[in-house]
Amino acid sequence: MMRLDKFLCDRNLGTRSQVKKDIKAGLVLVNNSRVLQPERQIEEERDLICYKGQLCTYEKYVYYLLNKPAGVVSATEDRHHRTVLDLLGEDRRKDLFPVGRLDKDTEGLLLITNDGILTHDLLAPGKHVEKEYECHLAAYFDDRQRAALEQGVDIGEKKRTRPAVVRILDDRKITLTITEGRFHQVKRMLHAVENEVTYLKRIRMGAVLLDEGLPRGGYRKLTKEEVESLKYEKNTYGVREDREVQA
Repeated sequence: MMRLDKFLCDRNLGTRSQVKKDIKAGLVLVNNSRVLQPERQIEEERDLICYKGQLCTYEKYVYYLLNKPAGVVSATEDRHHRTVLDLLGEDRRKDLFPVGRLDKDTEGLLLITNDGILTHDLLAPGKHVEKEYECHLAAYFDDRQRAALEQGVDIGEKKRTRPAVVRILDDRKITLTITEGRFHQVKRMLHAVENEVTYLKRIRMGAVLLDEGLPRGGYRKLTKEEVESLKYEKNTYGVREDREVQA
């Protein structure tokens, strides 16, 4: 159950004061009956809410795929910089947050949701969900560097990185797939093998690929299949981790 005015606000249909005004003006129907009380309790998953002639459906969880541009920070709010949530425009909700972070200068796939359980599972270190990045490099990339990354490298922490998967695109461009989320990890891994990243873009998380049809700063809802693939993958990686421990 929730208040009618809160339901409308959560749907980004106006400020609390505006929707209260509209309710009192008779612009809202609940189950085809006009309701004039903003505090009216509704069953958001069962009641039919019509606002200014528009049917408002309830979505407990929402999932967006954003093509993050450089210069935008992966945060819910920031006093000095534009955030990824600012890019959602009218679809922005107070309960949304990014799934993990991309550096300010990093581009590409970023998931945004209000599903805390799925977010936790996708980011939990023990799940080992894959994240793939396209890396442009300052120097030529050779077999020695590839072998080191695929074995795991020392980036100045207690543990070496987990083995990565490397695909060579050309002499100075690779894709790197990792299953961790350490601070500036990709850049530090390339630095550890005496190279530097000049451009970085995430192109995949789990089974979800960056939609190349999205312009920088563009976004869309995840399809039902994409959401299910993320839920399946986080469970699969959990099982995989259990098997590794038993082995």
